[in-house]
Amino acid sequence: MMPTYKRWPIELTHGRGVRLFDRDGRSYIDMFAGIAVASVGHSHPAVVAAISSQAARLIHVSNLYRTGGQVELARRLSELTSGKLSFFTNSGAESIECALKLARKWASSSHGPKRTRVIAAEGGFHGRTFGALAATGQPAKQEPFAPMLPGFTHVPYGSIDALGEAIGDDVAAVLLEPIQGEAGVIVPPDGYLTAARSLCDEWGALLIVDEVQTGLGRTGTWFGYDHDGITPDIVCLAKALAAGLPMGACLASPDIAAAFSLGDHATTFGGGPVQSEAACAVLDVVTSEGLVEHAGKAGARLMDGLRGIFAGGSTVRGRGLLIGVELERPIARQTTERALQEGILINDPTPNVLRLAPPLVITHDEIDDALDILEEVWREVGAA
Repeated sequence: MMPTYKRWPIELTHGRGVRLFDRDGRSYIDMFAGIAVASVGHSHPAVVAAISSQAARLIHVSNLYRTGGQVELARRLSELTSGKLSFFTNSGAESIECALKLARKWASSSHGPKRTRVIAAEGGFHGRTFGALAATGQPAKQEPFAPMLPGFTHVPYGSIDALGEAIGDDVAAVLLEPIQGEAGVIVPPDGYLTAARSLCDEWGALLIVDEVQTGLGRTGTWFGYDHDGITPDIVCLAKALAAGLPMGACLASPDIAAAFSLGDHATTFGGGPVQSEAACAVLDVVTSEGLVEHAGKAGARLMDGLRGIFAGGSTVRGRGLLIGVELERPIARQTTERALQEGILINDPTPNVLRLAPPLVITHDEIDDALDILEEVWREVGAA
């Protein structure tokens, strides 16, 4: 395999709920959910049944034909997003690429060919394909692949004044995350997305919200933008949508989606029968098990516990079950490594930030078990 990942020295074989197991039979509490993907837990019986049943009947037909699961998924996502239409993809980056293409096509047809610029945020992360990478506000990720695609402006995240200064009549869209996960779980000031929505309306630009990491219940609401009570023009999903199968979606209001003509955008595998049935099962589980509300309550319990462990200089922030711990020193990697040795999986997106994004099915007892382990880990690593 190409040397693009620094993998931890364990080989995982199976999982159940919030637990993962390696080839030696050792158990781990998964407090990261495969980068916020396994929201309904590992191998949830309803998802396994949906995948198995569909795979036994039909795996692939391309998007030249309809399948019942895809139609049903589009209907249900439309209900959750104020009537938006779906374009199904295989990943978050692909969802962003679709959104960027749609925004430029819409702006050109609605306002003329000079309205092409996209404003995104410094520190933002939208994917590693060229369009998504150009939108990503992290120069270190861009520099090895320069030059970037033109037409992108980056402004400080959370600053509505900076966004107001940057926007103009050449802007097709503003692209923002409700919480910047890869930057270290950065939560913007209250009302940030509301103000961004108003600016976009004032200038006739689209508001694209990247919900790849925050969507489908993780922050204690169905979508991260729900905390601001807004309606975006375009919403991008992936990660938790199909419980680990490669699945994403670009959702747009019908009048905006109408800018796409036949053949403007396409994908061979997006929204395939198995992925669509898995996604429908995920929505069933999130709804029937009350996981949106549970994420809010469980997240509050987890954050309270983390504040007790990391008191005295560290900062705990987040919403629901997307949580960051900013450390006083750049020892996040040492903390993550020691946690792994003690049987808990967490993540270090930056040298001084720990990220926790456990499955939404995590129980209060499992949270307490994880906190007990982290307390021991931090007592050792933090004192070193």
